[in-house]
Amino acid sequence: MKQGAYETGHYRNLFTEFDIDPKLVDEKVQKTWDQLFTNQYPDYQIYFETDDGMGYMVDTGNDDVRTEGQSYGMMMAVQMDQQEVFDRIWKWSKTYMYMDEGIHKGYFAWSCALDGTKNAHGPAPDGEEYFAMALFFASNRWGDKEAPFDYSKQAKALLHDCVHKGENNDGHPMWEPSNHLIKFVPEVDFSDPSYHIPHFYELFAEWANPEDHDFWKKAAEASRDYIRLAAHNETGLSPEYAFYNGEPNHIRGFGDFFSDSYRVVCNVGLDYEWFRRSNTPTEVNEKVQAFFKDIPVEDYRRYTVDGKPFEEKSLHPIGLLASLAMASLATTGELQKHYVEKFWNTPLRTGERRYYDNCLYFFSLLSLAGKFKIWK
Repeated sequence: MKQGAYETGHYRNLFTEFDIDPKLVDEKVQKTWDQLFTNQYPDYQIYFETDDGMGYMVDTGNDDVRTEGQSYGMMMAVQMDQQEVFDRIWKWSKTYMYMDEGIHKGYFAWSCALDGTKNAHGPAPDGEEYFAMALFFASNRWGDKEAPFDYSKQAKALLHDCVHKGENNDGHPMWEPSNHLIKFVPEVDFSDPSYHIPHFYELFAEWANPEDHDFWKKAAEASRDYIRLAAHNETGLSPEYAFYNGEPNHIRGFGDFFSDSYRVVCNVGLDYEWFRRSNTPTEVNEKVQAFFKDIPVEDYRRYTVDGKPFEEKSLHPIGLLASLAMASLATTGELQKHYVEKFWNTPLRTGERRYYDNCLYFFSLLSLAGKFKIWK
């Protein structure tokens, strides 16, 4: 069994493997960062700074700031060695999104207005897990500073709450203790397959508080099994919400393959690149890539998990294509080549819906270029 990048320190550049000039790859990565994170390219920009030393990522389709976007921005910044941007985003998140009282004390409000006013007082676990991972990477890459930039301490405290909250009747944990599966939100008994990031949990098992190391090892294994369980046997498509037995949960219409679902194959791809475990569900990526092989990007839609299309078009077709390309980290042959080259020749999205598409786009670009790294 070949080893992943965690053991070897080697990250594949799939673009250069298909004869794209490495200089062009580096230039595209930098240009994409500039487009998203500077005011040089207003048609693409999703990161904005305040006069008081903070910064935020705007969900341009909903005109708000989300823990998803903030934590994504921090991960992008640490991968690009942009500590000032990282600290600005973290300071904004701690100032406006952090909840220091009530049943969600220790978590972050999932949505805020652009002025920092909380739109909701509940958390979304995908934000917390990305916050924690980005903070650990920041600690390892740059070193801890004074609070709130004592990165590793912040990450450990957050993960402690994610696991142990509720033990003293003080709220609900973000992972179900009985099966080690991440919840959609702390108060419910179902999951979101795209929240499952086993390669993060492998690292939490090393860097979180020692008493929780075993929990995170079990969470990594449980999540790999769950991704396989929730994906349709033939199409590989995953629902946005699913019960713990893997069956689609159609509450509020979220039991189909739609926007959240795109991230599943991204997570499988990066998990395989980093750790290459024997039980990584790479077949899910192969099935999903095969399903979309002959569908033009402009025809991407919402689908039932068994592959029946709705009339409703995809809200984020570039994001879906980016995900299919990132899936190539765990596939081979013509499917891998098809999506890597198709993605390379596709530009960033403009317009009001650009935020989610271009977040997935940049993560895919970093990953395929061998620049989405574990910082130990």
